[in-house]
Amino acid sequence: MVNHNSKHPIGWREWVIVDGLGLPPIKAKIDTGARTSALHAFEVRGFTRHGQKWVRFRVHPRQGDQQLQVTCEARVVDRRKVTDSGGHTSLRYVILCPLRMQGHTWPVELTLTNRDSMRFRVLVGRTALKGRFLVDPGRSFVLGGGKDAPPEQLTS
Repeated sequence: MVNHNSKHPIGWREWVIVDGLGLPPIKAKIDTGARTSALHAFEVRGFTRHGQKWVRFRVHPRQGDQQLQVTCEARVVDRRKVTDSGGHTSLRYVILCPLRMQGHTWPVELTLTNRDSMRFRVLVGRTALKGRFLVDPGRSFVLGGGKDAPPEQLTS
């Protein structure tokens, strides 16, 4: 039997920090229906650095704000075929980054995909959530902040 007391409650959307990429706090959709986590990325280009595969990409961290763009680089851990909610399969780069949600930080594999048409720039899937959180689908921003402002501990 699972001990639910050791898991932290979160809502269906929360603010997150993807450490190591220089991004501001980002609103994330917590999606237990998705196996894989995803980060919005465009102009995705693979390259080699010191014999290792890397990827350079750009991010619009705020939905609806095309002016704010951040260029990121990360080491590639894999390339995978991922099937989206519409049934379309694509080959995506996979990176490994620490994900931070109010006092909790852990390594998460993120696939890179263009999420311009989606409401959230980050999708946190069930593999990243497993054993850490209980998701309350009727609540939002349980960890703090609101729909327009991340909690202070994510901005400082």
